[in-house]
Amino acid sequence: PMPRVLLLVQDHQGYLNLCELLARAWTTNVVREQPLVKREWLQELGAGLILLSGAHAGPVGQALLAGDETRAADAALQLASLFPHRFYIELQRAGRADDERHVIAAVQLAARLHLPVVATHPVQFLAADDYEAHEARVCIAEGEILGNARRVRRFTREQYFKPAAEMAALFDDIPSAVANTLEIARRCNLSLVLGKPQLPNFPIPPVDGRQLSTEEYFRHVSYEGLEARLRHLYPDEAERERQRPRYVERLEFELGTILKMGFPGYFLIVSDFIKWAKENGCPVGPGRGSGAGSLVAYALLITDLDPLQYNLLFERFLNPERVSMPDFDIDFCQANRDRVIDYVKDRYGKDAVSQIATFGTMAARAAIRDVGRVMDFSYGFCDGISKLIPNKPGMSVTLQYPPVPKKEGDKNNYAIEMEPALAERIEKEEDVRTLIEMAQKLEGMTRNIGMHAGGVLIAPGKLTDFCPLYMQPGSESAVSQFDKDDVEAIGLVKFDFLGLATLTILEIAREFIMKRHQGQEHFDYA
Repeated sequence: PMPRVLLLVQDHQGYLNLCELLARAWTTNVVREQPLVKREWLQELGAGLILLSGAHAGPVGQALLAGDETRAADAALQLASLFPHRFYIELQRAGRADDERHVIAAVQLAARLHLPVVATHPVQFLAADDYEAHEARVCIAEGEILGNARRVRRFTREQYFKPAAEMAALFDDIPSAVANTLEIARRCNLSLVLGKPQLPNFPIPPVDGRQLSTEEYFRHVSYEGLEARLRHLYPDEAERERQRPRYVERLEFELGTILKMGFPGYFLIVSDFIKWAKENGCPVGPGRGSGAGSLVAYALLITDLDPLQYNLLFERFLNPERVSMPDFDIDFCQANRDRVIDYVKDRYGKDAVSQIATFGTMAARAAIRDVGRVMDFSYGFCDGISKLIPNKPGMSVTLQYPPVPKKEGDKNNYAIEMEPALAERIEKEEDVRTLIEMAQKLEGMTRNIGMHAGGVLIAPGKLTDFCPLYMQPGSESAVSQFDKDDVEAIGLVKFDFLGLATLTILEIAREFIMKRHQGQEHFDYA
């Protein structure tokens, strides 16, 4: 197996470097579905990081277990030179066959090379009694059966989260290994600014030879756009002048709110890629949700309906009392959506744009089927139990036993309460109880990584200044390693590019009308 090491973030520079290392590995150097970090990258991006040797799985440990002390010493000295005063020989005692042999050899090597040692623990589950559930999870991932005697067992019962006292007792013969855990903890000091949105810089073109600020340009294009909209809405000049005051009053109110909240850049960015889409044959929806209540959005061609005509409220979209990012849900023709994303990548830089990861979790029914399979219960038995779990659209149901007494305000939907037949079978049949209690421990655990249907991130600079990236094997689109809530917390701004098949169908119909009907060469739904 490829050797592994452990990198710990020491400061903000280390966080940036770790994000870059992870992104490079996932996007440029995946071998047999494993991301690999090159040694020269560690040399380039080692600042602000502490490196632990990886215990028995690292380059030093693998050489020691192979009996090659010379290779082990060379590997240790090479890593120590890459991470001066930031490299530790890692020791683990997790009940594995080679652990003690590795610890003895590693301590002797560290003493000979004058390198510090540190005790760590390869935690795989929280409590000691979670071992069986963890093994079931491993079997689900590997398509194995729990009872298979020939199955390779890569984990031990000792790999739970051990309290400090247990770890100190485990390494009482090597006190420096325990003391160094505190030293490393003291050396690691990272503060992240959370909840502060950071928009990419929108390139402001000169107006009449003058370079305007973002705020001035935003006001200028909003008034320019409103004028064009008023000409279209009220071709009669006298009527247009009669209507103008209420539009100007509403526009001024919205501009004041947007500028006060610091979001003019957001509107300019959205307006820019929507205009590009409309000018380049990519149908765009007229507007969806609360964003349609904004006159500024109408003036900037983000939406296509007049909010004053329909008495739509701007405050539903943006409210100074509830400080949160504005959020336009923009529908694009499904066949052309990727072209718009490519335009955004060209505009702001490929390193600044990505989509967002989603983490699929194990729902109640799936947990029962998967656990039943690895426990070697028959398909019919598992299917019968899973079908007892209520499955109403929009309702999430849990397998957990309801607490007694039930807490006030508990909004969980307990399957056992909702389906008396399930409660009866749990009480009377031991196999059903065993299956449900194992599935309870796995319910809600992350099962797979996917891609958010519409979210696109645009960063001010490199995305790896905020979070690491991930790329699914066989895909060409990078996604953030954080989900939509965490990317927003870290300061990235999400733009919704929703692919709508209806728009694609309407566009195909429009093309047919233009080709087949005389006099309709310029047909448009508007």
